[in-house]
Amino acid sequence: MTEHRKIPTPSKSLFERAENFFGLGGDFKPAPVPKKLANPVNRRIEKRKPKAEPEVSLREAANKAVPPRKYPEETAVAPAPVPEPVYEDVSFSEKVHPIDREALDMYGLIQPEGHVTALLEEFRIVKRQVLKSVRKAREAGSGQLAQRVLVCSPLPNEGKSYCSVNLAIALAAEKDSEVLLVDADFAKPSVLSMLGLPAGPGFMDVLARDDMNVEDCVLATDIAGLHVLPAGNHTTSDSEYLASSRTAEVLDRLTRAAPNRIVIFDSPPALAASPAAELANHVGQAIVVARADRTGQTALEDALTLLSACPDLKLLLNAAHFSPSGRRFGAYYGQED
Repeated sequence: MTEHRKIPTPSKSLFERAENFFGLGGDFKPAPVPKKLANPVNRRIEKRKPKAEPEVSLREAANKAVPPRKYPEETAVAPAPVPEPVYEDVSFSEKVHPIDREALDMYGLIQPEGHVTALLEEFRIVKRQVLKSVRKAREAGSGQLAQRVLVCSPLPNEGKSYCSVNLAIALAAEKDSEVLLVDADFAKPSVLSMLGLPAGPGFMDVLARDDMNVEDCVLATDIAGLHVLPAGNHTTSDSEYLASSRTAEVLDRLTRAAPNRIVIFDSPPALAASPAAELANHVGQAIVVARADRTGQTALEDALTLLSACPDLKLLLNAAHFSPSGRRFGAYYGQED
Protein backbone atom coordinates (compact mmCIF):
# COMPACT_ATOMS: atom_id res chain seq x y z
CA MET A 1 0.00 0.00 0.00
CA THR A 2 0.98 3.43 -0.58
CA GLU A 3 2.15 5.15 2.56
CA HIS A 4 0.17 8.21 3.34
CA ARG A 5 1.87 10.76 5.41
CA LYS A 6 0.72 14.16 6.54
CA ILE A 7 1.73 16.82 4.05
CA PRO A 8 3.96 19.31 5.89
CA THR A 9 2.65 22.81 6.23
CA PRO A 10 4.69 25.23 4.18
CA SER A 11 6.92 27.54 6.14
CA LYS A 12 5.50 30.94 7.00
CA SER A 13 6.51 34.02 5.15
CA LEU A 14 8.71 36.68 6.64
CA PHE A 15 5.73 38.97 7.30
CA GLU A 16 3.79 36.21 9.03
CA ARG A 17 6.71 35.26 11.25
CA ALA A 18 7.20 38.93 12.15
CA GLU A 19 3.54 39.16 13.00
CA ASN A 20 3.78 36.18 15.38
CA PHE A 21 7.04 37.43 16.85
CA PHE A 22 5.70 40.84 17.79
CA GLY A 23 2.35 39.43 18.90
CA LEU A 24 0.33 41.50 16.53
CA GLY A 25 -2.14 38.78 15.73
CA GLY A 26 -3.97 38.55 12.44
CA ASP A 27 -6.45 41.41 12.78
CA PHE A 28 -4.85 43.83 10.31
CA LYS A 29 -7.32 46.03 8.44
CA PRO A 30 -6.76 48.65 5.76
CA ALA A 31 -6.85 52.26 6.85
CA PRO A 32 -10.15 53.99 6.19
CA VAL A 33 -10.22 55.96 2.97
CA PRO A 34 -12.06 59.35 3.11
CA LYS A 35 -14.90 59.80 0.67
CA LYS A 36 -13.66 63.22 -0.47
CA LEU A 37 -10.01 63.79 -1.05
CA ALA A 38 -8.26 67.18 -0.79
CA ASN A 39 -7.58 68.97 -4.05
CA PRO A 40 -4.02 68.47 -5.29
CA VAL A 41 -1.85 71.56 -5.07
CA ASN A 42 -0.53 71.30 -8.64
CA ARG A 43 -3.92 71.59 -10.35
CA ARG A 44 -5.89 74.69 -11.27
CA ILE A 45 -8.83 75.27 -9.01
CA GLU A 46 -11.96 76.10 -10.89
CA LYS A 47 -13.77 79.01 -9.37
CA ARG A 48 -17.42 78.96 -9.09
CA LYS A 49 -19.18 81.33 -11.39
CA PRO A 50 -21.18 83.96 -9.54
CA LYS A 51 -24.83 83.82 -10.01
CA ALA A 52 -26.08 86.16 -12.71
CA GLU A 53 -27.76 89.18 -11.28
CA PRO A 54 -31.26 89.81 -12.45
CA GLU A 55 -31.50 92.24 -15.35
CA VAL A 56 -32.52 95.74 -14.40
CA SER A 57 -34.33 97.94 -16.86
CA LEU A 58 -33.03 101.37 -17.75
CA ARG A 59 -35.93 103.00 -15.96
CA GLU A 60 -35.18 101.10 -12.72
CA ALA A 61 -31.49 101.96 -13.03
CA ALA A 62 -32.37 105.62 -13.44
CA ASN A 63 -34.58 105.47 -10.38
CA LYS A 64 -31.78 103.90 -8.35
CA ALA A 65 -29.17 106.43 -9.54
CA VAL A 66 -27.73 108.65 -6.86
CA PRO A 67 -28.91 112.22 -7.36
CA PRO A 68 -26.07 114.69 -8.11
CA ARG A 69 -24.75 116.71 -5.25
CA LYS A 70 -25.93 120.25 -5.29
CA TYR A 71 -23.37 123.02 -4.95
CA PRO A 72 -24.06 126.65 -4.39
CA GLU A 73 -24.54 128.40 -7.70
CA GLU A 74 -21.52 130.28 -9.02
CA THR A 75 -21.59 132.85 -11.76
CA ALA A 76 -19.07 131.98 -14.49
CA VAL A 77 -16.88 134.92 -15.42
CA ALA A 78 -15.45 134.85 -18.95
CA PRO A 79 -11.77 135.82 -19.22
CA ALA A 80 -11.21 139.32 -20.46
CA PRO A 81 -10.14 139.36 -24.14
CA VAL A 82 -6.55 140.25 -24.79
CA PRO A 83 -6.50 143.56 -26.62
CA GLU A 84 -4.74 143.54 -29.96
CA PRO A 85 -1.64 145.71 -30.16
CA VAL A 86 -2.30 149.10 -31.65
CA TYR A 87 0.32 150.28 -34.10
CA GLU A 88 0.70 153.84 -35.15
CA ASP A 89 0.53 154.50 -38.85
CA VAL A 90 3.88 154.78 -40.57
CA SER A 91 4.18 156.96 -43.66
CA PHE A 92 7.18 158.31 -45.51
CA SER A 93 7.87 161.94 -46.24
CA GLU A 94 6.16 163.32 -49.32
CA LYS A 95 9.01 165.67 -50.13
CA VAL A 96 10.34 164.56 -53.50
CA HIS A 97 14.09 164.48 -54.18
CA PRO A 98 15.03 164.35 -57.88
CA ILE A 99 17.35 161.61 -59.08
CA ASP A 100 20.36 162.87 -61.03
CA ARG A 101 19.97 161.28 -64.48
CA GLU A 102 23.53 162.25 -65.41
CA ALA A 103 24.78 160.31 -62.39
CA LEU A 104 22.78 157.30 -63.55
CA ASP A 105 24.39 157.55 -66.95
CA MET A 106 27.86 158.01 -65.46
CA TYR A 107 27.57 154.85 -63.35
CA GLY A 108 25.98 152.88 -66.19
CA LEU A 109 22.64 152.45 -64.42
CA ILE A 110 19.15 151.97 -65.83
CA GLN A 111 17.50 155.15 -67.11
CA PRO A 112 13.86 155.02 -65.90
CA GLU A 113 12.52 156.98 -68.87
CA GLY A 114 15.02 155.64 -71.40
CA HIS A 115 14.76 153.02 -74.10
CA VAL A 116 14.59 149.32 -73.38
CA THR A 117 18.17 148.09 -73.22
CA ALA A 118 19.91 144.81 -72.63
CA LEU A 119 20.70 145.97 -69.08
CA LEU A 120 17.04 146.67 -68.34
CA GLU A 121 15.98 143.31 -69.75
CA GLU A 122 18.59 141.49 -67.67
CA PHE A 123 17.31 143.07 -64.47
CA ARG A 124 13.70 142.43 -65.51
CA ILE A 125 14.58 138.74 -65.43
CA VAL A 126 16.26 139.14 -62.04
CA LYS A 127 13.31 141.00 -60.52
CA ARG A 128 10.87 138.34 -61.75
CA GLN A 129 12.79 135.73 -59.76
CA VAL A 130 12.86 138.03 -56.73
CA LEU A 131 9.11 138.70 -56.86
CA LYS A 132 8.42 135.00 -57.35
CA SER A 133 10.39 134.16 -54.23
CA VAL A 134 8.62 136.94 -52.31
CA ARG A 135 5.26 135.48 -53.25
CA LYS A 136 6.24 131.93 -52.28
CA ALA A 137 7.70 133.04 -48.95
CA ARG A 138 4.57 135.04 -48.17
CA GLU A 139 2.35 132.03 -48.98
CA ALA A 140 4.53 129.91 -46.68
CA GLY A 141 3.83 132.31 -43.81
CA SER A 142 7.11 134.26 -43.67
CA GLY A 143 5.23 137.52 -43.19
CA GLN A 144 7.24 140.73 -43.45
CA LEU A 145 10.46 138.73 -43.73
CA ALA A 146 9.46 137.82 -47.28
CA GLN A 147 9.52 141.50 -48.31
CA ARG A 148 13.22 142.01 -47.45
CA VAL A 149 16.00 141.25 -49.92
CA LEU A 150 19.72 141.44 -49.16
CA VAL A 151 22.18 142.18 -51.99
CA CYS A 152 25.74 141.26 -51.11
CA SER A 153 29.04 140.09 -52.59
CA PRO A 154 31.95 138.08 -51.18
CA LEU A 155 34.60 140.80 -51.70
CA PRO A 156 34.74 144.51 -52.64
CA ASN A 157 34.55 145.73 -56.24
CA GLU A 158 32.31 142.92 -57.47
CA GLY A 159 29.32 145.12 -58.33
CA LYS A 160 26.91 144.59 -55.45
CA SER A 161 25.91 148.30 -55.20
CA TYR A 162 25.58 148.49 -58.99
CA CYS A 163 23.19 145.51 -58.91
CA SER A 164 21.31 146.85 -55.88
CA VAL A 165 20.48 150.18 -57.51
CA ASN A 166 19.56 148.63 -60.88
CA LEU A 167 17.33 146.06 -59.19
CA ALA A 168 15.61 148.80 -57.19
CA ILE A 169 14.94 150.91 -60.30
CA ALA A 170 13.61 147.85 -62.14
CA LEU A 171 11.31 146.93 -59.25
CA ALA A 172 10.02 150.50 -58.96
CA ALA A 173 8.53 150.13 -62.44
CA GLU A 174 6.16 147.41 -61.20
CA LYS A 175 2.51 148.48 -61.16
CA ASP A 176 1.58 146.53 -58.03
CA SER A 177 4.57 147.19 -55.77
CA GLU A 178 7.02 149.82 -54.57
CA VAL A 179 10.60 149.54 -53.44
CA LEU A 180 12.70 150.96 -50.62
CA LEU A 181 16.46 150.90 -51.23
CA VAL A 182 18.44 150.85 -47.96
CA ASP A 183 22.12 151.71 -48.00
CA ALA A 184 23.43 149.31 -45.34
CA ASP A 185 27.10 149.66 -46.28
CA PHE A 186 27.85 151.91 -43.32
CA ALA A 187 31.62 152.03 -43.77
CA LYS A 188 31.56 152.88 -47.50
CA PRO A 189 28.08 154.08 -48.53
CA SER A 190 27.62 154.71 -52.24
CA VAL A 191 23.88 154.68 -53.00
CA LEU A 192 23.36 158.44 -52.49
CA SER A 193 26.23 159.39 -54.77
CA MET A 194 25.10 156.95 -57.49
CA LEU A 195 21.61 158.49 -57.46
CA GLY A 196 22.68 162.10 -56.83
CA LEU A 197 20.73 162.41 -53.57
CA PRO A 198 21.65 164.69 -50.62
CA ALA A 199 23.31 163.26 -47.52
CA GLY A 200 21.41 163.06 -44.24
CA PRO A 201 20.63 160.90 -41.22
CA GLY A 202 19.90 157.29 -42.01
CA PHE A 203 19.69 153.65 -40.98
CA MET A 204 22.55 153.52 -38.47
CA ASP A 205 21.46 156.74 -36.76
CA VAL A 206 18.04 155.24 -36.11
CA LEU A 207 19.57 152.03 -34.72
CA ALA A 208 21.82 154.00 -32.38
CA ARG A 209 19.12 156.39 -31.11
CA ASP A 210 15.77 155.37 -29.68
CA ASP A 211 14.30 158.84 -30.12
CA MET A 212 14.42 158.70 -33.92
CA ASN A 213 11.85 157.17 -36.29
CA VAL A 214 13.19 155.48 -39.38
CA GLU A 215 10.42 156.81 -41.63
CA ASP A 216 11.66 160.37 -41.00
CA CYS A 217 14.95 159.49 -42.70
CA VAL A 218 13.46 157.95 -45.85
CA LEU A 219 13.82 160.02 -49.03
CA ALA A 220 11.10 160.00 -51.67
CA THR A 221 12.41 160.29 -55.24
CA ASP A 222 10.98 161.47 -58.52
CA ILE A 223 11.10 157.89 -59.80
CA ALA A 224 7.60 156.63 -59.08
CA GLY A 225 7.61 153.88 -56.47
CA LEU A 226 11.26 154.35 -55.40
CA HIS A 227 12.31 155.45 -51.89
CA VAL A 228 15.83 155.53 -50.46
CA LEU A 229 17.09 155.21 -46.86
CA PRO A 230 20.65 156.55 -46.42
CA ALA A 231 23.25 154.63 -44.44
CA GLY A 232 23.66 157.32 -41.79
CA ASN A 233 26.72 158.02 -39.70
CA HIS A 234 29.27 155.24 -39.39
CA THR A 235 30.08 153.97 -35.86
CA THR A 236 32.57 151.54 -34.38
CA SER A 237 29.72 149.28 -33.22
CA ASP A 238 27.74 148.74 -36.44
CA SER A 239 27.44 144.96 -36.00
CA GLU A 240 26.43 145.30 -32.35
CA TYR A 241 23.64 147.72 -33.23
CA LEU A 242 22.43 145.38 -35.98
CA ALA A 243 22.42 142.45 -33.55
CA SER A 244 20.24 144.31 -31.01
CA SER A 245 16.46 144.02 -30.66
CA ARG A 246 16.16 147.57 -31.98
CA THR A 247 16.84 146.29 -35.52
CA ALA A 248 13.67 144.19 -35.65
CA GLU A 249 11.59 147.15 -34.47
CA VAL A 250 13.07 149.46 -37.09
CA LEU A 251 12.62 146.97 -39.94
CA ASP A 252 9.04 146.36 -38.84
CA ARG A 253 8.26 150.04 -39.34
CA LEU A 254 9.66 149.95 -42.88
CA THR A 255 7.02 147.47 -44.05
CA ARG A 256 4.18 148.22 -41.64
CA ALA A 257 0.84 148.50 -43.45
CA ALA A 258 2.68 148.14 -46.78
CA PRO A 259 2.41 144.52 -47.97
CA ASN A 260 3.47 145.47 -51.51
CA ARG A 261 6.69 147.19 -50.48
CA ILE A 262 9.98 145.42 -51.24
CA VAL A 263 12.98 146.47 -49.12
CA ILE A 264 16.41 146.00 -50.72
CA PHE A 265 19.52 146.20 -48.52
CA ASP A 266 22.82 147.11 -50.15
CA SER A 267 25.13 145.56 -47.58
CA PRO A 268 28.92 145.55 -47.31
CA PRO A 269 30.84 142.54 -48.71
CA ALA A 270 30.33 139.44 -46.58
CA LEU A 271 34.04 138.62 -46.26
CA ALA A 272 35.11 142.22 -45.65
CA ALA A 273 32.64 143.31 -42.92
CA SER A 274 30.32 141.55 -40.48
CA PRO A 275 27.05 143.54 -40.99
CA ALA A 276 26.11 141.36 -43.97
CA ALA A 277 25.91 138.25 -41.80
CA GLU A 278 23.82 140.13 -39.22
CA LEU A 279 21.38 141.42 -41.83
CA ALA A 280 20.97 137.86 -43.17
CA ASN A 281 18.94 137.10 -40.03
CA HIS A 282 16.32 139.70 -40.98
CA VAL A 283 15.70 139.03 -44.69
CA GLY A 284 13.73 136.46 -46.64
CA GLN A 285 16.21 136.10 -49.50
CA ALA A 286 19.76 137.14 -50.32
CA ILE A 287 21.35 137.77 -53.71
CA VAL A 288 25.09 137.13 -53.76
CA VAL A 289 26.78 139.01 -56.61
CA ALA A 290 29.78 137.22 -58.12
CA ARG A 291 31.91 138.98 -60.71
CA ALA A 292 32.70 136.71 -63.64
CA ASP A 293 36.34 137.78 -63.99
CA ARG A 294 37.14 138.31 -60.30
CA THR A 295 35.24 136.18 -57.74
CA GLY A 296 36.92 132.92 -56.77
CA GLN A 297 35.10 129.72 -55.83
CA THR A 298 36.50 129.61 -52.29
CA ALA A 299 35.48 133.20 -51.57
CA LEU A 300 31.99 132.51 -52.91
CA GLU A 301 31.60 129.39 -50.77
CA ASP A 302 32.78 131.25 -47.66
CA ALA A 303 30.32 134.07 -48.31
CA LEU A 304 27.43 131.64 -48.70
CA THR A 305 28.37 130.04 -45.38
CA LEU A 306 28.30 133.40 -43.59
CA LEU A 307 24.88 134.20 -45.08
CA SER A 308 23.40 130.76 -44.31
CA ALA A 309 20.95 132.26 -41.78
CA CYS A 310 18.96 133.50 -44.78
CA PRO A 311 16.49 130.81 -45.96
CA ASP A 312 16.83 131.64 -49.68
CA LEU A 313 20.22 132.32 -51.30
CA LYS A 314 20.58 133.28 -54.96
CA LEU A 315 23.63 133.88 -57.14
CA LEU A 316 23.92 136.72 -59.64
CA LEU A 317 26.78 136.63 -62.13
CA ASN A 318 27.96 140.14 -62.92
CA ALA A 319 30.13 141.39 -65.82
CA ALA A 320 29.61 138.26 -67.88
CA HIS A 321 30.57 138.79 -71.56
CA PHE A 322 29.45 135.39 -72.79
CA SER A 323 25.95 134.00 -73.00
CA PRO A 324 25.57 130.25 -73.76
CA SER A 325 22.21 130.93 -75.44
CA GLY A 326 23.57 133.83 -77.49
CA ARG A 327 20.78 136.19 -76.36
CA ARG A 328 21.13 139.92 -77.11
CA PHE A 329 18.10 141.81 -75.78
CA GLY A 330 19.23 145.20 -77.05
CA ALA A 331 19.42 143.97 -80.65
CA TYR A 332 15.86 142.67 -80.48
CA TYR A 333 14.51 146.05 -79.38
CA GLY A 334 16.47 147.88 -82.06
CA GLN A 335 19.47 148.91 -79.96
CA GLU A 336 22.83 147.26 -79.62
CA ASP A 337 24.53 147.46 -76.24
